[in-house]
Amino acid sequence: MQRKRCLLSYNWVKDRPNYFPLFIKLMKTLTDIKRFNMIEQQIRTWDIFDVTILNLYDKIKRENYVPSAYKKLAFTDVQIPLMNEQYMLAPKQEAKVLQSLKLKSSDQVLHVGTGSGFFAAMLASLSKHVVTMDVFDEFLIEAKLIHQQDNLYNLTYINDDGIFGHLESAPYDVIVFTGGLQQEPVGLREQLNIGGKLFLFEGNKTLMKANLIEKVGSNEYEVKSIFEDVVPLLVSKSKSSKFVF
Repeated sequence: MQRKRCLLSYNWVKDRPNYFPLFIKLMKTLTDIKRFNMIEQQIRTWDIFDVTILNLYDKIKRENYVPSAYKKLAFTDVQIPLMNEQYMLAPKQEAKVLQSLKLKSSDQVLHVGTGSGFFAAMLASLSKHVVTMDVFDEFLIEAKLIHQQDNLYNLTYINDDGIFGHLESAPYDVIVFTGGLQQEPVGLREQLNIGGKLFLFEGNKTLMKANLIEKVGSNEYEVKSIFEDVVPLLVSKSKSSKFVF
């Protein structure tokens, strides 16, 4: 019962300060308090109010996907280092992207930049199936193990570049990149269903636009910038060999 109250409280506790001391007592561990503070002080402040996404941070334990050397940073407002000079998105960046995609349970998703596997887990929890791609096979192997521990089996893991998408499983309802690109690769939009969305960080190392591109007709697209930020560029290996897990 206590756990249920914690989940529901995200909707109303911040507007009822008199309940805050009681809410803190209901928290089971310090980790729960850190998670709550992350949601209230980082994610909500970026105008993210989708209850499904907020509650997902309680269901999918972010700390389980963070490298052991950086566990203490799991709920902080930073991009956490991974192997191969890659990084996790900051929590508010993850949530902002997810909210902009407006995922449905019927969606077929292509995700490029598996990394820790956390964002792929969030996508898989909100959609029908996720194809997640990374040039580093160790990311895919580790992600798959943690996904299975979280009872997530609706993913396909592909060790390949992904910069130009994945035609073999197209079309998609959503294509999302969780690393930066200097410019939008040719041919990605064509892999979308009508009504589908493409999300990517586009720019250079000093400024990037988080762009959402929606396919509204056979050859018609609407583009809008969701926010501006900087994320590490995706590693591209044009001669990488494809392997499906």
